[in-house]
Amino acid sequence: MPDTITLNSLMPCLWFDDQAEEAAAFYTRVFPNSQVGKIVRKLDGSGEALTVTFTLDGRDFVALNGGPHFQFNEAVSFQVLCDNQEQLDYYWQRLGEGGDEAARQCGWLKDRYGLSWQIVPVVLPELVSDADPARAERAMNAMMQMKKLDIAALQAAAEGA
Repeated sequence: MPDTITLNSLMPCLWFDDQAEEAAAFYTRVFPNSQVGKIVRKLDGSGEALTVTFTLDGRDFVALNGGPHFQFNEAVSFQVLCDNQEQLDYYWQRLGEGGDEAARQCGWLKDRYGLSWQIVPVVLPELVSDADPARAERAMNAMMQMKKLDIAALQAAAEGA
């Protein structure tokens, strides 16, 4: 059995048609403490990127220009856990720019590249798993009615207000 892997030895690879470099630049502008790393260019003389490594707030990713064979779907998404409404609003707006408006519900959105994101407050798991089943149900029902999550409204719903 191999030794335990480190966090950065497990790297998600995101398959794009031909937008890997553009997407890496976009995501690194959205998240703090982020940067584009090594770009490996295709050897066909086109100058296009084949792979782009990038870091989002300390997490490493690789983007691949693999062609149109595969598309993102909701089976895989990334969660952005937000401490407050200001953070939640920021990520919802920035990641949602140019994305699929119809794919927005319950804190989920689809960005301009088709990648799914869950923009959720850190208090949500507490609210929907409250020891009082009625509080948890009210919070869950409120969340199910929202597109972008509203922390104050979720807390008010849990309280029965």
